[in-house]
Amino acid sequence: MDVICQAKSGMGKTAVFVLSTLQQIDPVAGQVAALVLCHTRELAYQICHEFERFSKYLPELRVAVFYGGVHIKNHKDLLKNECPHIVVGTPGRILALARDKDLPLKNVRHFILDECDKMLESLDMRRDVQEIFKMTPHDKQVMMFSATLSKEIRPVCKRFMQDPMEIYVDDEAKLTLHGLVQHYIKLSEAEKNRKLNDLLDALDFNQVVIFVKSVSRAAELNKLLCECNFPSICIHSGMTQEERSVIY
Repeated sequence: MDVICQAKSGMGKTAVFVLSTLQQIDPVAGQVAALVLCHTRELAYQICHEFERFSKYLPELRVAVFYGGVHIKNHKDLLKNECPHIVVGTPGRILALARDKDLPLKNVRHFILDECDKMLESLDMRRDVQEIFKMTPHDKQVMMFSATLSKEIRPVCKRFMQDPMEIYVDDEAKLTLHGLVQHYIKLSEAEKNRKLNDLLDALDFNQVVIFVKSVSRAAELNKLLCECNFPSICIHSGMTQEERSVIY
Protein backbone atom coordinates (compact mmCIF):
# COMPACT_ATOMS: atom_id res chain seq x y z
CA MET A 1 0.00 0.00 0.00
CA ASP A 2 1.24 3.50 -0.86
CA VAL A 3 1.51 5.96 2.03
CA ILE A 4 1.65 9.74 2.50
CA CYS A 5 2.53 10.60 6.09
CA GLN A 6 2.89 13.92 7.83
CA ALA A 7 4.08 13.91 11.43
CA LYS A 8 6.05 16.31 13.55
CA SER A 9 9.82 16.10 13.81
CA GLY A 10 11.09 13.66 16.40
CA MET A 11 8.12 11.28 16.21
CA GLY A 12 9.97 8.46 14.44
CA LYS A 13 9.03 8.84 10.77
CA THR A 14 12.44 7.54 9.73
CA ALA A 15 12.08 4.45 11.92
CA VAL A 16 8.67 3.77 10.36
CA PHE A 17 9.93 3.48 6.80
CA VAL A 18 13.26 1.91 7.76
CA LEU A 19 11.66 -0.89 9.77
CA SER A 20 8.78 -1.49 7.36
CA THR A 21 11.22 -1.69 4.44
CA LEU A 22 13.59 -4.04 6.24
CA GLN A 23 10.67 -6.28 7.19
CA GLN A 24 9.51 -6.60 3.58
CA ILE A 25 12.84 -6.98 1.79
CA ASP A 26 14.10 -10.34 0.63
CA PRO A 27 17.70 -9.58 -0.44
CA VAL A 28 18.74 -10.81 -3.88
CA ALA A 29 22.36 -10.45 -5.01
CA GLY A 30 22.87 -7.68 -7.55
CA GLN A 31 19.39 -6.18 -7.13
CA VAL A 32 18.41 -2.85 -5.56
CA ALA A 33 15.12 -3.49 -3.76
CA ALA A 34 14.57 -0.14 -2.02
CA LEU A 35 15.40 3.42 -3.02
CA VAL A 36 15.23 6.32 -0.55
CA LEU A 37 15.56 9.90 -1.82
CA CYS A 38 16.10 12.98 0.34
CA HIS A 39 17.05 16.58 -0.34
CA THR A 40 20.37 16.97 1.50
CA ARG A 41 23.57 15.00 1.84
CA GLU A 42 23.45 15.11 5.64
CA LEU A 43 19.93 13.68 5.76
CA ALA A 44 20.93 10.93 3.32
CA TYR A 45 23.86 10.03 5.56
CA GLN A 46 21.61 9.94 8.66
CA ILE A 47 19.03 7.70 6.97
CA CYS A 48 21.72 5.31 5.75
CA HIS A 49 23.04 5.12 9.31
CA GLU A 50 19.54 4.23 10.58
CA PHE A 51 19.23 1.43 8.03
CA GLU A 52 22.62 0.09 9.12
CA ARG A 53 21.67 0.35 12.79
CA PHE A 54 18.36 -1.47 12.44
CA SER A 55 19.79 -4.13 10.11
CA LYS A 56 22.63 -5.01 12.48
CA TYR A 57 21.43 -8.61 12.71
CA LEU A 58 20.77 -8.94 8.97
CA PRO A 59 24.36 -9.54 7.83
CA GLU A 60 23.36 -10.44 4.27
CA LEU A 61 21.71 -7.03 3.73
CA ARG A 62 23.80 -4.23 2.20
CA VAL A 63 23.01 -0.51 2.37
CA ALA A 64 24.81 2.32 0.55
CA VAL A 65 24.46 6.09 0.36
CA PHE A 66 25.19 8.22 -2.72
CA TYR A 67 25.32 12.02 -2.91
CA GLY A 68 27.15 14.81 -4.69
CA GLY A 69 30.49 16.17 -3.54
CA VAL A 70 32.03 12.69 -3.70
CA HIS A 71 33.80 11.63 -6.90
CA ILE A 72 31.23 9.70 -8.92
CA LYS A 73 33.84 7.08 -9.87
CA ASN A 74 33.93 5.96 -6.22
CA HIS A 75 30.19 5.31 -6.35
CA LYS A 76 30.40 3.53 -9.70
CA ASP A 77 33.16 1.26 -8.40
CA LEU A 78 31.12 0.41 -5.31
CA LEU A 79 28.07 -0.47 -7.41
CA LYS A 80 30.15 -2.58 -9.75
CA ASN A 81 31.83 -4.56 -6.96
CA GLU A 82 29.04 -4.86 -4.38
CA CYS A 83 25.55 -3.78 -5.45
CA PRO A 84 23.53 -2.76 -2.35
CA HIS A 85 20.00 -3.95 -1.65
CA ILE A 86 18.99 -0.56 -0.22
CA VAL A 87 20.14 2.72 -1.76
CA VAL A 88 19.82 6.10 -0.05
CA GLY A 89 20.75 9.31 -1.82
CA THR A 90 20.07 12.75 -3.21
CA PRO A 91 18.18 12.99 -6.53
CA GLY A 92 21.00 14.52 -8.56
CA ARG A 93 23.57 11.82 -7.83
CA ILE A 94 21.05 8.96 -8.01
CA LEU A 95 19.87 10.18 -11.42
CA ALA A 96 23.44 10.49 -12.72
CA LEU A 97 24.23 6.90 -11.67
CA ALA A 98 20.97 5.58 -13.12
CA ARG A 99 21.42 7.40 -16.45
CA ASP A 100 24.90 5.90 -16.80
CA LYS A 101 23.43 2.42 -16.17
CA ASP A 102 25.60 1.98 -13.07
CA LEU A 103 22.63 1.92 -10.69
CA PRO A 104 20.05 -0.73 -11.67
CA LEU A 105 16.51 0.31 -10.71
CA LYS A 106 14.44 -2.30 -12.57
CA ASN A 107 13.91 -4.38 -9.40
CA VAL A 108 13.01 -1.57 -6.98
CA ARG A 109 10.00 -2.59 -4.86
CA HIS A 110 10.01 0.32 -2.39
CA PHE A 111 10.33 3.97 -3.48
CA ILE A 112 10.59 6.38 -0.54
CA LEU A 113 10.84 10.17 -0.31
CA ASP A 114 11.81 11.67 3.04
CA GLU A 115 11.03 15.38 3.50
CA CYS A 116 9.13 14.95 0.25
CA ASP A 117 7.80 18.52 0.19
CA LYS A 118 11.35 19.91 0.00
CA MET A 119 12.03 17.86 -3.14
CA LEU A 120 8.69 18.29 -4.87
CA GLU A 121 8.39 22.05 -4.26
CA SER A 122 11.70 22.61 -6.06
CA LEU A 123 10.96 22.23 -9.79
CA ASP A 124 14.51 21.13 -10.65
CA MET A 125 14.57 18.50 -7.94
CA ARG A 126 11.03 17.40 -8.82
CA ARG A 127 12.11 16.77 -12.42
CA ASP A 128 14.97 14.60 -11.17
CA VAL A 129 12.63 12.65 -8.89
CA GLN A 130 10.15 12.13 -11.74
CA GLU A 131 12.85 10.83 -14.08
CA ILE A 132 14.15 8.43 -11.42
CA PHE A 133 10.59 7.32 -10.67
CA LYS A 134 10.01 6.41 -14.33
CA MET A 135 13.09 4.16 -14.26
CA THR A 136 11.57 2.00 -11.52
CA PRO A 137 8.86 -0.67 -12.01
CA HIS A 138 5.21 0.33 -12.11
CA ASP A 139 4.37 -2.25 -9.45
CA LYS A 140 6.05 -0.94 -6.30
CA GLN A 141 5.23 0.62 -2.95
CA VAL A 142 5.62 4.41 -2.75
CA MET A 143 5.99 6.09 0.64
CA MET A 144 6.35 9.82 1.27
CA PHE A 145 7.08 11.46 4.60
CA SER A 146 7.44 15.02 5.86
CA ALA A 147 6.96 17.16 8.94
CA THR A 148 5.08 19.72 6.84
CA LEU A 149 2.80 18.98 3.91
CA SER A 150 0.86 21.93 2.54
CA LYS A 151 -2.50 21.38 0.87
CA GLU A 152 -0.88 22.58 -2.37
CA ILE A 153 1.84 19.92 -2.43
CA ARG A 154 -0.38 16.96 -1.47
CA PRO A 155 -1.87 16.52 -4.98
CA VAL A 156 1.68 16.53 -6.39
CA CYS A 157 2.63 13.71 -4.01
CA LYS A 158 -0.43 11.69 -4.99
CA ARG A 159 0.52 11.75 -8.68
CA PHE A 160 3.26 9.27 -7.81
CA MET A 161 0.85 6.94 -6.01
CA GLN A 162 -2.08 4.61 -6.38
CA ASP A 163 -4.88 5.12 -3.85
CA PRO A 164 -2.51 5.97 -0.98
CA MET A 165 -3.22 5.82 2.72
CA GLU A 166 -3.07 9.46 3.86
CA ILE A 167 -2.00 10.42 7.37
CA TYR A 168 -2.03 14.17 8.08
CA VAL A 169 -1.78 16.43 11.10
CA ASP A 170 -3.70 19.49 9.94
CA ASP A 171 -3.56 21.40 13.22
CA GLU A 172 -0.20 23.18 13.14
CA ALA A 173 -0.23 23.40 16.94
CA LYS A 174 -0.03 19.60 17.03
CA LEU A 175 3.16 19.68 14.96
CA THR A 176 5.11 20.97 17.95
CA LEU A 177 6.79 18.42 20.18
CA HIS A 178 5.55 18.17 23.74
CA GLY A 179 7.78 20.21 26.03
CA LEU A 180 9.05 22.49 23.26
CA VAL A 181 8.44 26.19 23.90
CA GLN A 182 8.46 28.49 20.88
CA HIS A 183 8.85 32.27 20.75
CA TYR A 184 9.20 34.75 17.92
CA ILE A 185 10.22 38.40 17.72
CA LYS A 186 9.23 40.78 14.93
CA LEU A 187 12.28 42.78 13.90
CA SER A 188 13.56 44.79 10.99
CA GLU A 189 16.55 43.40 9.09
CA ALA A 190 18.82 46.00 10.68
CA GLU A 191 17.82 44.95 14.20
CA LYS A 192 18.46 41.21 13.85
CA ASN A 193 22.17 40.99 14.63
CA ARG A 194 21.95 43.10 17.77
CA LYS A 195 18.93 41.20 19.10
CA LEU A 196 20.56 37.83 18.38
CA ASN A 197 23.68 38.93 20.25
CA ASP A 198 21.56 40.04 23.21
CA LEU A 199 19.69 36.73 23.27
CA LEU A 200 22.87 34.65 23.18
CA ASP A 201 24.26 36.72 26.06
CA ALA A 202 21.08 36.28 28.10
CA LEU A 203 20.27 32.61 27.47
CA ASP A 204 21.81 29.68 29.33
CA PHE A 205 22.62 27.05 26.69
CA ASN A 206 24.97 24.22 25.74
CA GLN A 207 24.33 24.32 22.00
CA VAL A 208 22.36 26.55 19.66
CA VAL A 209 21.39 25.91 16.04
CA ILE A 210 20.65 28.99 13.92
CA PHE A 211 18.95 28.55 10.54
CA VAL A 212 19.35 31.24 7.88
CA LYS A 213 17.99 31.68 4.37
CA SER A 214 21.18 31.93 2.28
CA VAL A 215 24.83 30.91 2.05
CA SER A 216 25.98 34.53 2.26
CA ARG A 217 23.94 35.13 5.42
CA ALA A 218 25.38 31.97 7.02
CA ALA A 219 28.96 33.10 6.35
CA GLU A 220 28.26 36.67 7.44
CA LEU A 221 26.56 35.63 10.69
CA ASN A 222 29.25 33.08 11.52
CA LYS A 223 31.93 35.79 11.10
CA LEU A 224 29.97 38.17 13.32
CA LEU A 225 29.48 35.58 16.08
CA CYS A 226 33.17 34.67 16.07
CA GLU A 227 34.07 38.37 16.34
CA CYS A 228 31.76 38.56 19.36
CA ASN A 229 33.62 35.61 20.95
CA PHE A 230 30.89 33.03 20.44
CA PRO A 231 32.45 29.66 19.40
CA SER A 232 30.54 29.45 16.12
CA ILE A 233 30.86 27.23 13.06
CA CYS A 234 28.74 27.25 9.91
CA ILE A 235 27.78 24.68 7.30
CA HIS A 236 26.18 25.42 3.93
CA SER A 237 25.83 24.14 0.38
CA GLY A 238 28.71 26.26 -0.89
CA MET A 239 31.22 24.07 0.96
CA THR A 240 32.85 20.98 -0.48
CA GLN A 241 31.68 17.64 0.86
CA GLU A 242 35.00 17.20 2.67
CA GLU A 243 34.57 20.55 4.44
CA ARG A 244 30.98 19.74 5.40
CA SER A 245 31.92 16.29 6.71
CA VAL A 246 34.77 17.64 8.86
CA ILE A 247 32.52 20.26 10.45
CA TYR A 248 29.40 18.10 10.68
